[in-house]
Amino acid sequence: MSAHLRTGAALLATALLASACTTVAPDGGFGAVADTTAGRIGATPRLASDEQAARLLRDSVRAELGRPLDMDAAVRIALVNHPGLQATYWNVGIAQAELAQASRLQNPALGFKRVSGDGDIEIERSLSFNLAGLLTMPLAARMESRRFEAVRRDVGAAIERHAADTRRAWIDAVAARQQLDYARQVNASAEASAELAARMTAAGNIAKLDLAREQAFHAESAAALARAGKQATAARERLTRLMGLWGADTGYALPDRLPDLPGSPAALQDVERIALEQRLDVQAAKADAQATAENLGLTRVTRFVNALELGYAGKSETGSPSARGYELSIELPLFDWGGARTARAEAVYMQALQRVAETAVTARSEARESYLDYRTSYDVARHYRDTVIPLRKQISREVLLRYNGMLASTQALLADAREQAGAVNAYIDALKEFWTAQANLEAALGARVGAPAAAAAQEHKEQMEYKEHAE
Repeated sequence: MSAHLRTGAALLATALLASACTTVAPDGGFGAVADTTAGRIGATPRLASDEQAARLLRDSVRAELGRPLDMDAAVRIALVNHPGLQATYWNVGIAQAELAQASRLQNPALGFKRVSGDGDIEIERSLSFNLAGLLTMPLAARMESRRFEAVRRDVGAAIERHAADTRRAWIDAVAARQQLDYARQVNASAEASAELAARMTAAGNIAKLDLAREQAFHAESAAALARAGKQATAARERLTRLMGLWGADTGYALPDRLPDLPGSPAALQDVERIALEQRLDVQAAKADAQATAENLGLTRVTRFVNALELGYAGKSETGSPSARGYELSIELPLFDWGGARTARAEAVYMQALQRVAETAVTARSEARESYLDYRTSYDVARHYRDTVIPLRKQISREVLLRYNGMLASTQALLADAREQAGAVNAYIDALKEFWTAQANLEAALGARVGAPAAAAAQEHKEQMEYKEHAE
């Protein structure tokens, strides 16, 4: 064998060995994404990779639906049951397959030519492979590796966004249900007050103006009840969509009221640094810029070579000895010297750098804004809980005492009931705003804020059960 053929065979053997070392994981690399996001959102996303895995996930969802859903349970259901999110999970597998493909040499080309005439037969045989692909395969593999990491971060960011949306939807649904229950109580009380006022007016104890006020309040409370019912239905349906539920599963139970305020708000130092370190969109932007830089390097290497092929060539002809050799083809840079492609790659890279800067500026601002909103919302909700509501209760007790002692009129008692209803609704709104602000803060930081120990324990239990079934 000639030295040229030995060299070609050695290159081909090296390429085949490198290709054989590149494999595709059964889960498409999604397990690493799930492990990364599990501690950040308090729930583990799981991929329905086959029918058995899908059945296990459905069983875990039904187990969650067998009891009133807390916020973390709703997130756990959404991460394993939402079809759109499951579709996003497969982006990781697609990127990993493309990485494996980039690490493999293109298949060789086999050529055969047979020409006959005047009794002579001429046969040509050739075996060629893409030498340029072999030479640039390490760079191409590094590019796809960068892109694979970027896709993993993008999918992780999508998971975190969906988890945050589910938390907010759960808060809205529970708050809407709580407000609906209170609206029913207010409407029932207003109806009783209107009936009492009508009887007292007929007896000549109160004026028609006072009766009109009570009747107007009853009419307004009925309208408020209808609006509260509509809002509760809309909020629940949005939560249902985010969890990917349908059919009988939509009859899940929610808690009667929002969780109480924690004893104290989380005191976070340097929220901007936390956001820049933890947020996956920032990491994804950095990875995209690095991948673009790799692309720029590859463009510079191949700017003069667009197609380079090396192969074995054999020729035999009737009545003549066989001839062997090799053929080499290369594109001559007579018209396109690659300058335009390099300039484009450099422009794309500079664009990617500015995207990173934009993402970082946005992350810093959202972290500051969300933390201020979180602390302010906590203070407002605590003010209602510790000051406004106790004062309203005290006023109601005093008015009732005076009414029982015939020192306050019926109108004063009814007016106090209306004012107390307004204060309770305001407290429910403040409590809802606090929990929503906490969910927004977690999304802005890319990290949990004051995750309950019970939720962490429940998540650990779910993971162990899933692994046991899977094994």
